[in-house]
Amino acid sequence: MEKAPDTCASNEKCLQTAKPKVAFFDFAGCEGDQLQIANLEEKLLDILAHVEVVSFREIKTGHSDDYDIAFVEGSITRPEDEERLKDIRSKAKVLVALGACAHIGGINCLKNFMGETFYRDVVYGPHAGWYRTYAARPLSAVVPVDAAIPGCPIDRFEFARVVKELLLGRTPWLPDYPVCVECKMAGNICRFDIGRMCLGFITRAGCGACCVTEGAHCWGCRGLFPSANLDAARQVMDRSGFDRRRIQDLLRFYLGDTQAAL
Repeated sequence: MEKAPDTCASNEKCLQTAKPKVAFFDFAGCEGDQLQIANLEEKLLDILAHVEVVSFREIKTGHSDDYDIAFVEGSITRPEDEERLKDIRSKAKVLVALGACAHIGGINCLKNFMGETFYRDVVYGPHAGWYRTYAARPLSAVVPVDAAIPGCPIDRFEFARVVKELLLGRTPWLPDYPVCVECKMAGNICRFDIGRMCLGFITRAGCGACCVTEGAHCWGCRGLFPSANLDAARQVMDRSGFDRRRIQDLLRFYLGDTQAAL
């Protein structure tokens, strides 16, 4: 299994207090990842026995700037976002990117392939000139990130596992193999065998191939697995008869901030 940079384990950042203080923050995103955490229900109570949540807008009132672990959702899309994120980073012993937008830039990076005038008009309409904005980017483009929980939305049980590993002073791991492995384990028919595109062969596993199992295809929301061969992936989709524009659009849907979108 691949490990993220071993900053947490080497510095023992997560075990400096008996009950670490945890805070949640959001930037450009739908907050669906935080909702997944709230959906842990009884399991959330188990987690709360070991941490003190000092800021979590979706489930509690109040806020504190005294925290050990910061879970941050959403991508960075404005200059002022950078300053706020840097402030969060300066206070947190550990910073975790929560979900696809925070981890890899996510759907917000679609704007990076459009003219600014166009997306301003679409999003803001007659007030297009009122707001500052720039190309979307993941948290890691602005500050060091200690760990990530991929997906759109995240898997709530993966979140629980990551919290446990942080509390034990371990660096959370992510699968280093593709979604195709989980697809085969689930007994799914390959999307290419039924004439559909799919990014499962370049996307990091860990979701249980849930989208394919439910009848859709893999969109790539968990980002690329470490040894993903993008040239081979494009050739496979090209040989399968898919239009180059469709291939490009699918690669850009979640992977717009990666080399896959080129």
